[in-house]
Amino acid sequence: MAINIKAIKSRIKSVKNTKKITRAMEMVSAVKMRKAVEATLHARDFAVQAKELLQRLSGLEEAESIFLEKRDVSNVLMIVVSSNRGLCGSFNSNVIKKANSLLSEIKTKSNNKNLKVDVLSVGKKASSFAKKNGLDLIAVYDELKENPSYADVLPVATQAITAFKDGTYDEVHLVYMNYISSMVQESVSQQVLPLDRSEIEVDNVEPIGASLFEPSIEDIVADVIPRLIEAQIYQAVLENSAGEHSARMVAMKSASDNATDMIKELTLVFNKGRQAAITQEIAEIASGAAALE
Repeated sequence: MAINIKAIKSRIKSVKNTKKITRAMEMVSAVKMRKAVEATLHARDFAVQAKELLQRLSGLEEAESIFLEKRDVSNVLMIVVSSNRGLCGSFNSNVIKKANSLLSEIKTKSNNKNLKVDVLSVGKKASSFAKKNGLDLIAVYDELKENPSYADVLPVATQAITAFKDGTYDEVHLVYMNYISSMVQESVSQQVLPLDRSEIEVDNVEPIGASLFEPSIEDIVADVIPRLIEAQIYQAVLENSAGEHSARMVAMKSASDNATDMIKELTLVFNKGRQAAITQEIAEIASGAAALE
């Protein structure tokens, strides 16, 4: 079968152009990843300090707070954090997979046949989870910056906290990708509300002794716990952002490597085809010369 040299040459040119794009995207993602990782590490420090503050409040066990109140579960809110764009490998599919797993777990634990689960989507890709499972999508935050500030994420936390306080939801859960390294991201789910006392314990932290608090311990806890919840959600968004840029960098590097391999294979086929064409032309010339003798 004759090889179409012109078509192969065109294909090589197309793959080379694609490689330029994926290589550029890889470099851009690497820069964004470094910024996102730095912000993520700072957020982790803040979250630890917030937990230590709660642990140090000696009256925490006695203090009454609506955020520690466990209720019969009838309505659940799932905050699912994803990316706005694709081209990041299995990143978003892993988020959706964890969200599906959490949804099954929530339904299994509940004895309420009328259990209602709503979704708050951070990033466009997470909204597909709600649609596929027939869940109400109460909000989509798809205009956050690639490296969002605390103020950017605050509306997400405020909506969740307010909905729990006014009794709209009995539980609030969070699903996101946790950044481990540039090569590894782990899908995570956690219960944000009601806050579990065991979740805010920090080892080797001494509680505050007998002290007089102004305002009261209840007022302090009521103000501190929302800040902790905001910090958790903010950290989750940053972890997800760092993981997204890392996943996209790795995916684009893989695409560039695959393009390089494909160019080599196509070039080999092109050279073989050109050699075969030249050999055929030489044979035809030799045959013609022999016929003239």
